[in-house]
Amino acid sequence: MSNVTLFKQDGSENGTVELKDAIFGIEPNNNVVFDAILMQRAGQRQGTHSTKNRSAVRGGGRKPWRQKGTGRARQGSIRSPQWRGGGVVFGPTPRDYSYRLNKKVRRLAIKSVLSQKVLDGDLIVVDELALDAPKTKEFTAVLNNLKLSGKVLLAIEADNENVALSARNIEGVSVLAADQLNVLDVANNNKLVLTKKALDKIEEVLA
Repeated sequence: MSNVTLFKQDGSENGTVELKDAIFGIEPNNNVVFDAILMQRAGQRQGTHSTKNRSAVRGGGRKPWRQKGTGRARQGSIRSPQWRGGGVVFGPTPRDYSYRLNKKVRRLAIKSVLSQKVLDGDLIVVDELALDAPKTKEFTAVLNNLKLSGKVLLAIEADNENVALSARNIEGVSVLAADQLNVLDVANNNKLVLTKKALDKIEEVLA
Protein backbone atom coordinates (compact mmCIF):
# COMPACT_ATOMS: atom_id res chain seq x y z
CA MET A 1 0.00 0.00 0.00
CA SER A 2 1.19 3.52 -0.77
CA ASN A 3 1.13 6.26 1.83
CA VAL A 4 0.20 9.92 1.39
CA THR A 5 0.41 12.76 3.86
CA LEU A 6 -2.70 13.42 5.91
CA PHE A 7 -3.37 17.12 6.39
CA LYS A 8 -5.48 19.12 8.79
CA GLN A 9 -7.64 21.91 7.41
CA ASP A 10 -5.23 24.46 8.86
CA GLY A 11 -2.56 23.12 6.49
CA SER A 12 -0.48 21.28 9.08
CA GLU A 13 0.45 17.61 8.67
CA ASN A 14 -1.26 14.95 10.74
CA GLY A 15 0.69 11.82 9.90
CA THR A 16 0.08 9.62 6.88
CA VAL A 17 -2.76 7.54 5.50
CA GLU A 18 -2.55 4.27 3.57
CA LEU A 19 -4.17 3.97 0.15
CA LYS A 20 -5.32 0.65 -1.24
CA ASP A 21 -3.20 -0.31 -4.22
CA ALA A 22 -6.17 -2.02 -5.88
CA ILE A 23 -7.81 1.41 -6.19
CA PHE A 24 -5.07 4.03 -6.03
CA GLY A 25 -2.07 2.02 -7.22
CA ILE A 26 -3.00 0.43 -10.53
CA GLU A 27 -1.47 1.25 -13.90
CA PRO A 28 -3.86 3.79 -15.47
CA ASN A 29 -5.68 2.58 -18.58
CA ASN A 30 -6.07 5.68 -20.75
CA ASN A 31 -8.26 3.98 -23.36
CA VAL A 32 -10.82 2.99 -20.75
CA VAL A 33 -10.75 6.50 -19.25
CA PHE A 34 -11.39 7.96 -22.71
CA ASP A 35 -14.35 5.62 -23.24
CA ALA A 36 -15.81 6.50 -19.84
CA ILE A 37 -15.54 10.25 -20.48
CA LEU A 38 -17.22 9.84 -23.87
CA MET A 39 -20.04 7.93 -22.18
CA GLN A 40 -20.56 10.64 -19.56
CA ARG A 41 -20.47 13.48 -22.07
CA ALA A 42 -22.93 11.64 -24.29
CA GLY A 43 -25.27 11.23 -21.34
CA GLN A 44 -25.15 14.99 -20.69
CA ARG A 45 -26.41 15.85 -24.17
CA GLN A 46 -30.00 17.07 -24.15
CA GLY A 47 -30.85 15.59 -27.51
CA THR A 48 -33.72 18.09 -28.00
CA HIS A 49 -32.59 19.19 -31.46
CA SER A 50 -35.39 19.03 -33.99
CA THR A 51 -36.32 20.13 -37.52
CA LYS A 52 -39.50 19.96 -39.57
CA ASN A 53 -39.57 17.67 -42.56
CA ARG A 54 -41.77 18.20 -45.58
CA SER A 55 -44.83 16.68 -43.95
CA ALA A 56 -44.48 18.82 -40.80
CA VAL A 57 -44.13 22.23 -42.49
CA ARG A 58 -47.34 24.20 -42.70
CA GLY A 59 -48.80 24.99 -46.14
CA GLY A 60 -47.85 23.84 -49.58
CA GLY A 61 -50.97 21.84 -50.28
CA ARG A 62 -51.61 23.32 -53.72
CA LYS A 63 -49.48 22.60 -56.76
CA PRO A 64 -47.76 25.94 -57.53
CA TRP A 65 -48.21 25.68 -61.29
CA ARG A 66 -49.34 23.16 -63.84
CA GLN A 67 -47.15 20.23 -64.70
CA LYS A 68 -46.42 21.01 -68.34
CA GLY A 69 -46.23 23.92 -70.71
CA THR A 70 -44.72 26.63 -68.51
CA GLY A 71 -41.07 26.04 -69.37
CA ARG A 72 -40.26 25.81 -65.68
CA ALA A 73 -39.28 22.76 -63.70
CA ARG A 74 -42.14 20.66 -62.44
CA GLN A 75 -43.10 21.36 -58.83
CA GLY A 76 -45.61 19.67 -56.56
CA SER A 77 -45.44 21.88 -53.46
CA ILE A 78 -43.87 25.15 -52.29
CA ARG A 79 -42.85 23.30 -49.13
CA SER A 80 -40.49 20.93 -50.92
CA PRO A 81 -36.91 21.03 -49.55
CA GLN A 82 -35.56 23.11 -52.44
CA TRP A 83 -37.97 25.97 -51.65
CA ARG A 84 -37.37 28.71 -49.12
CA GLY A 85 -39.48 27.81 -46.12
CA GLY A 86 -39.67 24.22 -47.22
CA GLY A 87 -39.05 21.10 -45.17
CA VAL A 88 -35.59 19.91 -44.12
CA VAL A 89 -34.17 16.72 -45.60
CA PHE A 90 -32.66 14.26 -43.09
CA GLY A 91 -32.57 16.90 -40.34
CA PRO A 92 -31.88 16.03 -36.68
CA THR A 93 -34.73 14.68 -34.59
CA PRO A 94 -34.97 14.36 -30.80
CA ARG A 95 -33.02 11.37 -29.51
CA ASP A 96 -31.34 9.98 -26.42
CA TYR A 97 -27.55 9.87 -26.75
CA SER A 98 -26.88 8.03 -23.49
CA TYR A 99 -25.43 4.54 -23.33
CA ARG A 100 -23.72 2.37 -20.72
CA LEU A 101 -20.34 0.72 -20.47
CA ASN A 102 -19.86 -2.54 -18.63
CA LYS A 103 -19.60 -2.24 -14.86
CA LYS A 104 -16.04 -3.62 -14.82
CA VAL A 105 -14.98 -1.07 -17.42
CA ARG A 106 -16.52 1.81 -15.45
CA ARG A 107 -14.77 0.66 -12.27
CA LEU A 108 -11.44 0.36 -14.08
CA ALA A 109 -11.87 3.89 -15.43
CA ILE A 110 -12.46 5.52 -12.02
CA LYS A 111 -9.58 3.52 -10.51
CA SER A 112 -7.36 4.68 -13.37
CA VAL A 113 -8.04 8.40 -12.86
CA LEU A 114 -7.60 8.04 -9.08
CA SER A 115 -4.29 6.23 -9.57
CA GLN A 116 -3.18 8.93 -12.03
CA LYS A 117 -3.86 11.61 -9.41
CA VAL A 118 -1.63 9.74 -6.97
CA LEU A 119 1.14 9.36 -9.58
CA ASP A 120 0.96 13.08 -10.39
CA GLY A 121 0.93 14.12 -6.72
CA ASP A 122 -2.46 15.77 -7.18
CA LEU A 123 -4.33 13.81 -4.50
CA ILE A 124 -4.68 15.50 -1.11
CA VAL A 125 -6.25 13.80 1.91
CA VAL A 126 -7.59 15.92 4.77
CA ASP A 127 -8.58 14.39 8.09
CA GLU A 128 -11.69 16.58 8.29
CA LEU A 129 -13.32 19.60 6.68
CA ALA A 130 -15.61 21.21 9.22
CA LEU A 131 -17.23 24.64 9.38
CA ASP A 132 -19.65 25.88 12.03
CA ALA A 133 -21.73 27.68 9.40
CA PRO A 134 -21.70 28.21 5.63
CA LYS A 135 -18.98 30.85 5.21
CA THR A 136 -17.25 31.28 1.86
CA LYS A 137 -14.53 33.45 3.41
CA GLU A 138 -13.65 30.77 5.97
CA PHE A 139 -13.49 28.05 3.33
CA THR A 140 -11.30 30.24 1.11
CA ALA A 141 -8.90 30.40 4.06
CA VAL A 142 -8.91 26.59 4.22
CA LEU A 143 -7.98 26.41 0.52
CA ASN A 144 -5.17 28.88 1.11
CA ASN A 145 -3.93 26.82 4.07
CA LEU A 146 -3.75 23.75 1.84
CA LYS A 147 -2.12 25.81 -0.95
CA LEU A 148 -4.84 24.95 -3.43
CA SER A 149 -5.62 27.03 -6.49
CA GLY A 150 -7.02 26.53 -9.97
CA LYS A 151 -9.54 23.78 -10.59
CA VAL A 152 -10.11 21.78 -7.41
CA LEU A 153 -12.53 18.91 -6.82
CA LEU A 154 -13.61 18.20 -3.24
CA ALA A 155 -15.03 14.79 -2.39
CA ILE A 156 -16.71 14.97 1.01
CA GLU A 157 -19.16 13.02 3.10
CA ALA A 158 -22.77 13.44 1.99
CA ASP A 159 -23.96 15.15 5.21
CA ASN A 160 -21.27 17.89 5.20
CA GLU A 161 -23.66 20.61 4.05
CA ASN A 162 -21.74 23.59 5.47
CA VAL A 163 -18.69 22.86 3.32
CA ALA A 164 -20.81 22.24 0.22
CA LEU A 165 -22.60 25.57 0.65
CA SER A 166 -19.38 27.44 1.47
CA ALA A 167 -17.54 26.20 -1.62
CA ARG A 168 -20.22 26.54 -4.27
CA ASN A 169 -19.54 30.24 -4.99
CA ILE A 170 -15.76 29.85 -5.32
CA GLU A 171 -14.59 29.89 -8.92
CA GLY A 172 -12.87 26.68 -10.00
CA VAL A 173 -13.98 24.69 -6.95
CA SER A 174 -16.38 21.76 -7.32
CA VAL A 175 -17.90 19.68 -4.54
CA LEU A 176 -19.21 16.12 -4.75
CA ALA A 177 -20.36 13.55 -2.26
CA ALA A 178 -17.95 10.61 -2.15
CA ASP A 179 -20.51 8.24 -3.67
CA GLN A 180 -20.97 10.62 -6.65
CA LEU A 181 -17.29 10.63 -7.64
CA ASN A 182 -16.97 10.12 -11.39
CA VAL A 183 -14.31 9.90 -14.09
CA LEU A 184 -15.14 13.14 -15.91
CA ASP A 185 -15.00 15.37 -12.84
CA VAL A 186 -11.80 13.80 -11.51
CA ALA A 187 -10.05 14.08 -14.88
CA ASN A 188 -11.32 17.63 -15.45
CA ASN A 189 -9.82 19.08 -12.24
CA ASN A 190 -6.19 19.72 -11.40
CA LYS A 191 -6.41 18.67 -7.75
CA LEU A 192 -8.54 16.11 -5.93
CA VAL A 193 -9.15 16.64 -2.21
CA LEU A 194 -10.62 13.81 -0.14
CA THR A 195 -11.70 13.87 3.46
CA LYS A 196 -10.77 10.80 5.49
CA LYS A 197 -14.43 9.71 5.65
CA ALA A 198 -14.80 10.19 1.89
CA LEU A 199 -11.66 8.12 1.31
CA ASP A 200 -13.06 5.30 3.45
CA LYS A 201 -16.33 5.45 1.50
CA ILE A 202 -14.55 5.29 -1.87
CA GLU A 203 -12.43 2.33 -0.78
CA GLU A 204 -15.53 0.58 0.54
CA VAL A 205 -17.43 1.03 -2.74
CA LEU A 206 -14.56 0.21 -5.11
CA ALA A 207 -12.90 -2.56 -3.10
